[in-house]
Amino acid sequence: MDVRAVKTAADARRIVEERDLKYVKVGLFDADGVMRGKYMAREKFLSALDGGFGFCDVVLGWDSNDQLYDSAEFTGWHTAFPDAQVRILPETCRELPFEPETLLFLVEFDGRAEALCPRGLLRRVLARAESMGLTASAACEFEFFLFEETPHSVRAKNYRDLANITPGFYGYSMLRNSVHAEFYAELLEFCRAMDMPIEGLHTETGPGVLEAALVHDEALAAADKAALFKTFTKVLAQRLGWMATFMARWSPDWPGQSGHIHVSLKGRDGEAVFHDPSKPSNISDTMRWFIGGQQALMPEILAMVASTVNSYSRLVPGFWAPTSATWGIENRTCALRAIPGSPKAQRVEYRIAAADINPYIAVAAAIGSGLWGIEQRVEPTAPLEGNAYARKTPAKQGLPATLHEAAGRLRKSKAARELFGDAFVEHFAQSREWEEREFRRAITDWELQRYFEII
Repeated sequence: MDVRAVKTAADARRIVEERDLKYVKVGLFDADGVMRGKYMAREKFLSALDGGFGFCDVVLGWDSNDQLYDSAEFTGWHTAFPDAQVRILPETCRELPFEPETLLFLVEFDGRAEALCPRGLLRRVLARAESMGLTASAACEFEFFLFEETPHSVRAKNYRDLANITPGFYGYSMLRNSVHAEFYAELLEFCRAMDMPIEGLHTETGPGVLEAALVHDEALAAADKAALFKTFTKVLAQRLGWMATFMARWSPDWPGQSGHIHVSLKGRDGEAVFHDPSKPSNISDTMRWFIGGQQALMPEILAMVASTVNSYSRLVPGFWAPTSATWGIENRTCALRAIPGSPKAQRVEYRIAAADINPYIAVAAAIGSGLWGIEQRVEPTAPLEGNAYARKTPAKQGLPATLHEAAGRLRKSKAARELFGDAFVEHFAQSREWEEREFRRAITDWELQRYFEII
């Protein structure tokens, strides 16, 4: 049985039995987009197909460094970290090219924990779209740097003087991708085998940086593919003795790394609702209101998209990243880029996002805010032409400058609470405030160089 034919619990049981698998791999994604999982014995997996199983809820209560949040209500020392129920998602069955003796299935939190689950969050946003007679498609594209390093060597070097796989600026390089043709071929085939196919792959501007655009899909499946791509690109690189990073910006010397999200909507009849040939640039009223909602709520929900302290080092003038909630038609200097075209191709590119996104949460933010705009018939500002970085925009379009500020804006947002739920907003906001506090405990090289002797 082919993995792409697996849709139900019965199908999952059949493929495991047909292949006589002894173990199955299961995984989920936490608030930071980090994949957590384990191997399950065949008997345990088969028994859990219908009723689910327990997964320690600590993964909802710690950060990307496995440190416990200090103010999470859902879980912590005060709850003694019980198991939370998760359900197996048969339709996410995938081959693991490096592990032919097993299969991978994604799981999702159920019950009370579902309110905090990143994948559950996106599923609820898409249910809202469905109630409006709409279905959303999405695609993510990621820039990532590759290094001739290992997890041991980067620590030994204290993350300084790292060796990129190639030097210098060389975007869209045929030289680089030909020299490293074996890696490109392996990545392309690896992603195809794991059902997260790449539509385009090229070098970007900077040493050892690549950009991969994933094939579009229904939004939930697209987020699955984006989250898996980030995890397993790192796996592939490390198996080759390299490392990949998806930080928003890893060096002050180079531009940040984007994680742009492309979104389009269809109606109940399957027709594209963003396209109207009678309107300027084919932008329908629905698309315009969608952009209006994204623009209006971007300052309030930025923490869901720029979710690390490092995210904000990218959102500064001159580094190919938006600095306010702007939009334009085919304008890559704006936070939102309307892309006119055929009914099939017309879409919005959510350019505020960096490579460090949790795809589930960021896609939920991009689509949810747009749906809110349609519901409220929110009119965007006039589209910007030319260099948006050089334009002075109204204060209400200004973006939070720090993760702490963004978390506070999220917590106070009535629209965010209505779209994403009080439980998620409270939990995620406190997790981002924790992240900022952890950063404040650190002493950076910049501070030492600036203050150690002089001040």
